[in-house]
Amino acid sequence: MDVIDPDLDLVRRTKLGDCHAFDMLVVRHQRMLAHVISRYIKSPQQIEDVTQEAFINAYRGIMAFRGESKFSSWLHRIGVNAAMGFLATERTRIPLYEALSNTKTNEPLVPEVADEESPERLLITKQIGETVSSALKKLPGELRAAITLREIDGLNYEEIAKIMDCPIGTVRSRIFRAREIISAALRPKLELFRDRRW
Repeated sequence: MDVIDPDLDLVRRTKLGDCHAFDMLVVRHQRMLAHVISRYIKSPQQIEDVTQEAFINAYRGIMAFRGESKFSSWLHRIGVNAAMGFLATERTRIPLYEALSNTKTNEPLVPEVADEESPERLLITKQIGETVSSALKKLPGELRAAITLREIDGLNYEEIAKIMDCPIGTVRSRIFRAREIISAALRPKLELFRDRRW
């Protein structure tokens, strides 16, 4: 006996005009989609807005969904595209490292130092994080999306290929180029500290 995929059944019912069925798809996938978008968008309000926009785009395009991939993968791709479209307009991005600051003085807050963490080491860690974040922001959109899906979301190449709607070879190439660019940006920082003893 074949097990019916609940998502595919809800998609089928949505295509037949059952609006409640699409509401159920939203309930089932809202958290996942917001999580995907939160990798790209900074504020909770913007995440909520872009998530809603992605669901609207999914509803408008659901007649084109043929069920050749999982609905969640198809929706994931729509979410990434909505986030990238938002970023192209707003020119904002969540940094991989975001310095904490005192809201009154706007001075960076120094984290509590553990025994094994010297102030110098914390400073270096901060500088490396800022360098990676800056390099990531400057990447072309397709490279940034590929490396984020791989290194932050932890997806495999096949999953990324489905989300980005491109061959696996293209995904590998984009990730390779993104890593090369980030490595080139990091190299001068790492050279400064290579020979230091802690």
